[in-house]
Amino acid sequence: MNELGQKYPYYLMPGATTLGIVGSKGVLLAAEKRVTYGYFVTSKAGKKVFKITDHIGAGCAGLVSDMQVLIRDVEAYANLFRFETHRRISVRSAAKVMSNLLFGRRLFPLITQTIIGGVDEDGPSMYVLDVLGSVIPDKYSAVGTGAEIAVGVLEENFKEDMSVQESKEVAMRAMKSAISRDSMSGNGVDFLIFTPEGAIEESTHV
Repeated sequence: MNELGQKYPYYLMPGATTLGIVGSKGVLLAAEKRVTYGYFVTSKAGKKVFKITDHIGAGCAGLVSDMQVLIRDVEAYANLFRFETHRRISVRSAAKVMSNLLFGRRLFPLITQTIIGGVDEDGPSMYVLDVLGSVIPDKYSAVGTGAEIAVGVLEENFKEDMSVQESKEVAMRAMKSAISRDSMSGNGVDFLIFTPEGAIEESTHV
């Protein structure tokens, strides 16, 4: 085991399951609500999906405090961009801002994996980022301790140009599968859905 593993053993790392799906007319982000420290449940009502603007949001897995810091900073840059240019920031630009913030903190990293998505002039899009700021465009993805289980369900059921309702059904199936097998995930699911008409936030129990 390396030095990082000795200092922060796996069972003391925060767990989560967060996923994103790009559909025909929008983007869906979903995350379960359980906040853990190792096998201790510190909260059953944690929020891991966040609105950055009215058309862009992010879902995170990792330390909740680091998620909040990252989202706050990206939101500030997005608002500054709108004030200076009188235009809304694009999803790709917001992902790049987030990437720069993560890479700038690489020596003291923000412990969070992130999915950022939304709808802009180019349509719905989504990007996946790791703790060092790598930016990967994707149509569907999952991050966190339950990602290996959730992504298997997404792989099997994802289809191009799914409706918002179809995306939600697939996301729910993936979250249920992850929650049933990952002890660090559970206690319901938060949804954040972006369409050309705006953002919708929903919450449900599993």
